[in-house]
Amino acid sequence: MSSRITGLSSMATRHILADLAREYELRSGIGIEIRSIGGVEAAKLLRAGEPTDVVVLASKVMKSLEDEGYVAKGSIRDFARSEIAIAVAAGSPRPSVESEQAVRQAMLGARRICYSTGPSGDHLKALGEKWGVTGSVVARALVAPPGVPVASLVARGDADLGFQQLGELIGQPGIEIVGALPPEIQAVTVFSAGVASTSADREAAQALVAYIASAETRETKQRYGMEPP
Repeated sequence: MSSRITGLSSMATRHILADLAREYELRSGIGIEIRSIGGVEAAKLLRAGEPTDVVVLASKVMKSLEDEGYVAKGSIRDFARSEIAIAVAAGSPRPSVESEQAVRQAMLGARRICYSTGPSGDHLKALGEKWGVTGSVVARALVAPPGVPVASLVARGDADLGFQQLGELIGQPGIEIVGALPPEIQAVTVFSAGVASTSADREAAQALVAYIASAETRETKQRYGMEPP
């Protein structure tokens, strides 16, 4: 069995995976090194042949990677569920986000909004289309570069409102979380873990996937704003 396992993940799960990696290292004696970057970039690297053992990305992306042969067939396990939340700079006025109409008004009233690439950004653009204000949303949008937290841009005043997975906003300095998107316009992203086809030790990689997807990791996921699948 390998003495070291590597992984690729999106930024959304980096805090959870960092804690779980430490716990797994203590129990198994196997070193875990997970590189967390923008989800779009992580998928590109895998498709370009980046050697790694484990992959943790949004479930739709994972299914595509499995279909394309970059993730081992049958190795994928759902890992966690995450909602999209809204943040403002610390000390700034907190807009109402209790209804779809309130969120729409807050977005249109903001000088600039910020979102990331990936599921949360795609959902914000879809809301703009639904409301018939795509041009206005895009014109005032600051898209966080891959790997750059939305929270950091909101904290320094580059945007009035930041939209990202709740787990990526929790604990970030200089911001306040206003709340999650209301149920009628919420989009829950399921993140999944699987074994990369490039893994040199699929048995060890699958054991790690089983651990991070297990019920015993529930508390760690909830601590960072996510729920078990």
